[in-house]
Amino acid sequence: MTFEDSLSLLASRVVTNWEQTETEEATKTAFILPFISTVLGYDIFDPQEVIPEYTADIGVKRGEKVDYAIMGAGTVRMLIECKKISGDLTPSHAGQLFRYFSVTNARIAILTNGRQYNFYTDLEQPNKMDEKPFLVLDLADIDETLLPELRKLTKDQFDLDSIMSAAEELKYVGAIKREITAEFREPSSDFIRLFASRVYSGRLTQPALEKFVPLTSKAMNQFLAERVNDRLKNALGADSNTVIPSAMTSSFEIATEPEPNEAPTRASSDIETTEDELAAFYIVKAIACAELPPERIAWRDAKSYFSVLVDDNNRRPILRCYFNGRNKYLVFLDDDKNETRVDISVVEDIYLHVDAIREAARRWK
Repeated sequence: MTFEDSLSLLASRVVTNWEQTETEEATKTAFILPFISTVLGYDIFDPQEVIPEYTADIGVKRGEKVDYAIMGAGTVRMLIECKKISGDLTPSHAGQLFRYFSVTNARIAILTNGRQYNFYTDLEQPNKMDEKPFLVLDLADIDETLLPELRKLTKDQFDLDSIMSAAEELKYVGAIKREITAEFREPSSDFIRLFASRVYSGRLTQPALEKFVPLTSKAMNQFLAERVNDRLKNALGADSNTVIPSAMTSSFEIATEPEPNEAPTRASSDIETTEDELAAFYIVKAIACAELPPERIAWRDAKSYFSVLVDDNNRRPILRCYFNGRNKYLVFLDDDKNETRVDISVVEDIYLHVDAIREAARRWK
């Protein structure tokens, strides 16, 4: 099994089973040990490669341990501190990881809850673990651009020098991407002021800034919708003058609160709705419009899948999109809730399943 396949398989297990995994020990057994063994390639039963409950001889509090030390050539390569899957991953909750980092030869420290892996090093001050990670891997939403760097931490390809040379760029590019995502979800006052000052000729008083709060959100939503629109044109082979029906993009918005007692609608605070998922929605909506009024077609995003629904009702699905793993696939449900899985390579492959989408939509006329 390839590195990518092992990671994808573990990611599927995480998104399927995380809600049933309540304790730290269960998290270690179900998710973290498989990550160490099947993804990173270390033998978890060999104490020359993986030492659980690792204790340093000096420099730490008596009786204090770190969950795992990953070994190589007789020295500590990496330290891993574990939390339960719902646990907090801020460095303030990993004091022993900070202390062990300073008294061992390890240059890489990992703080994880089984779903998210935060990788730290000592870019800012030698032999002192940085407070911010240089790489963040979320198994529920894998950023494939990080995989070449992650591969350098595997047993067979461990390359500390290469990792360290790339760590600074990874750290700041990743941090900037997370800030951009946060601004798109909920524009900050600084962000609003930045653009308001460029387009507004009057004095930016507090009432004026408040006026720009909804305007900024609306502009950002329209920008994303237009990006998806452009992708649809490319998928349809349309030229730049082709007009995509406005019904396909008019309902676009970013929200963060789930409907009470229902699956999450739009995107809750710990769910990131991706561009591929939104592109899938607009493609399905364009196809289903042949059977239903476009305003009846909605989407909801959950941790494990993205749904396209009729009447924003979770009991009226058209299809589900599973895009969080390495392999993308769709799931259609019949009247008895039996699932039919359809694998796709790219989002545009949805166009190959027009008949199934229309049939699913017709059930809710």
